[in-house]
Amino acid sequence: MQRMITILGPTASGKTPLAAALARRVGGEIISADSRQVYRRMDIGTGKDLADYVVDGQQVPYHLIDICEPGTKYNLFQYQQDFYDAYEQIRQRRALPILCGGTGLYIEAVLRGYQLSPVPQNAALRARLEGKSLAELTLMLQELKARNGSTMHNTTDVDSAQRAIRAIEIETYNAEHPLPPRELPPVPSLIVGVDIDRELRRQKITRRLKVRLDEGMVDEVRGLLSEGIAPEDILYYGLEYKFVTEYVLGRLSYDAMFSQLEIAIHQFAKRQMTWFRGMERRGFAIHWLDATLPIEEKVERIMLLMSNEP
Repeated sequence: MQRMITILGPTASGKTPLAAALARRVGGEIISADSRQVYRRMDIGTGKDLADYVVDGQQVPYHLIDICEPGTKYNLFQYQQDFYDAYEQIRQRRALPILCGGTGLYIEAVLRGYQLSPVPQNAALRARLEGKSLAELTLMLQELKARNGSTMHNTTDVDSAQRAIRAIEIETYNAEHPLPPRELPPVPSLIVGVDIDRELRRQKITRRLKVRLDEGMVDEVRGLLSEGIAPEDILYYGLEYKFVTEYVLGRLSYDAMFSQLEIAIHQFAKRQMTWFRGMERRGFAIHWLDATLPIEEKVERIMLLMSNEP
């Protein structure tokens, strides 16, 4: 039996409907690789689109979506543990695990079998870093990564001062605490990428952003704030949550929020592709499929790739 299929791609490339169609065809179950869809009640801004998991009227099983509360800081270590739990359960059911998402760090961590450990907060370090700009923190992080020989914490996932401080905290901890022998092995996987033309991707991102705002993304953020979740905790989640929160708090006009958010999502998609190209340089074979192909044809091509796997 095939060990696992991985379907990756930038935001708005259509990877989730493809993964669901494939899962329906082969009796698979999807493991999400999205760093924000783990949070409950953060649905529109994270683009969960749970209707994508219903194919031909049948629910496709999915995992690692809606597993923790907003305001908490889910991290890579937790994801790796949760992934392996889901992966083993799926294989015990003799179903095909299909890893699907756009968070390159999460994908690479499980495929490569990163050695990770839970990292406690370092209050003294955080106090020293408070007030530094994102550019300053990024430079510090780059120096730490070079010293540690680390491939974690690409700019895709470190797009705010708060996230950069956490990344520095992790790199500092790992430098000072040698890790035990690896407990979680790499996972062999056929990797399929959904390749979308940059201009088409831009059009889809803009169109989807308008739809999500019409569907109530502002109200979603207001609801999170009304639960008592601190604004800075919502800002932590970046992109939609960062800019919509700034709008709700009166710091941005609606037009400025839309414009800045649109640009940020375009930049995010570009960074995602940079990560995936980096994976190829680091030895991963990614079979790219044109996003504009009919979904049935994409599924057929994946089936052919599966049949040719040793």
